[in-house]
Amino acid sequence: MKTVLYKANTRGHKNHGWLDTFHTFSFADYYDPERVNFGALRVLNDDVVAGGEGFGTHPHDNMEIISIPLRGDLQHRDSMGNGSVIRRGEIQVMSAGTGITHSEFNANQDKDLNFFQIWVFSNKEDVTPRYGQQKFDWNAKNQLTQIVSPHPGSGGLWIYQNAWFNIGIFDKEHSFDYTIKAPENGLFLMVIEGEFDAGGQALSRRDGLGIWETGSVKITSLSQNSAILLIDIPV
Repeated sequence: MKTVLYKANTRGHKNHGWLDTFHTFSFADYYDPERVNFGALRVLNDDVVAGGEGFGTHPHDNMEIISIPLRGDLQHRDSMGNGSVIRRGEIQVMSAGTGITHSEFNANQDKDLNFFQIWVFSNKEDVTPRYGQQKFDWNAKNQLTQIVSPHPGSGGLWIYQNAWFNIGIFDKEHSFDYTIKAPENGLFLMVIEGEFDAGGQALSRRDGLGIWETGSVKITSLSQNSAILLIDIPV
């Protein structure tokens, strides 16, 4: 088993006033040649957006984009004609394909928005752009909820990549074994809240850990109500 650790306090960081953002991987003005991607996982940004502020209309192509609100409400509009608000417990995916433009704003004026913005390399280029949004029950304790997969109808939203996303909240000392879905895949763990042990590595809030060349990983919650995001993805 091989691992790479991304401690929360070593992430790229920029406070723009309206946006306080942390980059697990190289993004915008933050560049580290050792932290460009984890396989097909290209971007994992932890964004805090001030009330009423946001990202104006901008383009994407040939990328799978996953947005996960952790606090507050995300207002979305795009060139496909979609306009919606994504709240905590809901997930948004977009396959940018041949090209889209979209904007993302904090839907509230009086409180901030915190969300994960994740980009995954597509395994199929120049597809027709598509949008998906779904609500999940994140409050079910001590179990993983699959939120993204490669196949329509197999649980959660789907993307053009052989990747599975799971999220869960766990009681202290709850353990489980996660089996990686495909031999060419690894597992990227992002601690949302609390503390975990993954494969013998202690992790705290917003720490990330990449694991590969193993078939499964034992994960243990080290504190009450610890929350984690698991990304099973080609490496």
